Amino acid sequence: MAMGGNNNNRAVMAEINVTPLVDVMLVLLVIFMVTAPMMQQGVQVNLPKANTKAMNPAEESVVVSVDKNGKVFIDKDEVPAGDLRGRLSTMFASRTKKEVFLKADSTVPYGEVVRTMADIKGAGIERLGMVTEPAAK
Repeated sequence: MAMGGNNNNRAVMAEINVTPLVDVMLVLLVIFMVTAPMMQQGVQVNLPKANTKAMNPAEESVVVSVDKNGKVFIDKDEVPAGDLRGRLSTMFASRTKKEVFLKADSTVPYGEVVRTMADIKGAGIERLGMVTEPAAK
């Protein structure tokens, strides 16, 4: 009695199936591509890099200052609370270069500075530079 067929064709398969690995990697890639743009938060501010020279502001640059009492100034003129956005909008209505430099006292609460930055951006200002003192070496 002979058994049906020869089982010598069954060799051990030593190859790794990479198809599931590729599938998982593609799914992870898609997940990261979708979630990466959502992770950017905050107010967009153009800050100078640490290893560059000091910025030379243009002749017609506008400086918005916040003093230690929370009063807001455009150049040297005090602006009443809540009027900053309107004043900047009218100042920059005819200008092509919409750039403002912000100076804030180090004792001013962070919320006040952010509120001022939001008013500046809300007035249609495209570039906002932060004025700081050089760090002590």
